[in-house]
Amino acid sequence: MLPALTGSNIIYGMGMLEMGMTMSYEQLLIDQEIVRMIRRVLQGISVNKETIALDVIKEVGASGNYLANAHTRKYMRQESSQAKLIDRKMRSGWEKDGSMDMAERAREDAIKILETHKPIPLPDEAAKKIREIIEEAEEELL
Repeated sequence: MLPALTGSNIIYGMGMLEMGMTMSYEQLLIDQEIVRMIRRVLQGISVNKETIALDVIKEVGASGNYLANAHTRKYMRQESSQAKLIDRKMRSGWEKDGSMDMAERAREDAIKILETHKPIPLPDEAAKKIREIIEEAEEELL
């Protein structure tokens, strides 16, 4: 979070374990979840006439039920981070769903991605340019 708050736009080490000697698909997905949450924080909270909802505050009142109001539900969904691997259920719901921890859910997701993902091929020009860069680098090393 601290590098992101300073304006850094590069995150190094996602998925790495053992000082980068080992890569972990599970850790990559966990790190992605954390980055997604950090990016959400950096977006900030939009405060304007619509989101401040003075009309809703007047309608519901100081002791009213804001969660029952459609405006609250609409903006609550937009403002809260939507975790995929972090399970925010109560213990009984978590146990009912298999009691999987974050690493177990990340492993399941990693396997699913590896089994089903079909990457979009690079355009021929991009692949050609990458090949040229590699060949130039190899020549420099010789």
